[in-house]
Amino acid sequence: MKPIVMKTQAIIVAAGQGTRFKTKIPKSLVLLRGKPIFVHTLGVFAKSSLIDKIVLVAHPKYLSEFKNHVASFLGFHKIEIVPGGATRADSVARGLTKVDADTRIVVVHDGARPLLSKAILEGTIRQISFRCPAVTVGVPMKQTVKKVARRSLNVRETLNRDELWEIQTPQAFRLDVLRRAHRQHYQKTFTDDAVMVEALGIRVKVFEGDYRNIKITTQEDLLIAEAFFAEGAPPAS
Repeated sequence: MKPIVMKTQAIIVAAGQGTRFKTKIPKSLVLLRGKPIFVHTLGVFAKSSLIDKIVLVAHPKYLSEFKNHVASFLGFHKIEIVPGGATRADSVARGLTKVDADTRIVVVHDGARPLLSKAILEGTIRQISFRCPAVTVGVPMKQTVKKVARRSLNVRETLNRDELWEIQTPQAFRLDVLRRAHRQHYQKTFTDDAVMVEALGIRVKVFEGDYRNIKITTQEDLLIAEAFFAEGAPPAS
């Protein structure tokens, strides 16, 4: 029996300035192997037959630069660009306004995660069902993690590493669920969309990803991404 194909659209968030990256332009426009970081990210989504449309949320002051680079995707015309907001939640909310009403699944991904593989993207999407309305990619923690008092820096607790996962993107949701989460919680300080959905009392499933699916935040991360690409990552399937 063939799986039921549900209309799926993606929101790629590339609106941040990236202050920790210490560059004058948004970090998504920084070159990685001759292309802006976000272009590598878009390429993974454009090559997937499961993605019907991409909504790119870009830095509002650099829309023309983003549009010029997107023009290179001549074989994938369903890319819509919108200006981002002051926070990540604002940017995703703006992206949601451009998602088609008949879409069943929406995938949210960081524009600065260019090492996502097609296999992980599509595997995440295929987890979504009526009983599983929210999925996030993650990997088990490798290091020991301790809870530390902010002022004294004394260790309060050593957490059980077996139950800790480092959460990444993509994160996939039934569209109705994500829209409800944003209506009720987007003004609060949440680090990602999965947390907003959790706040509704909805369980979020973790789909195991890849340690190479890093978010480029610092100059050191860019060097690591260069090394991964040199080794042939991400794999196409």
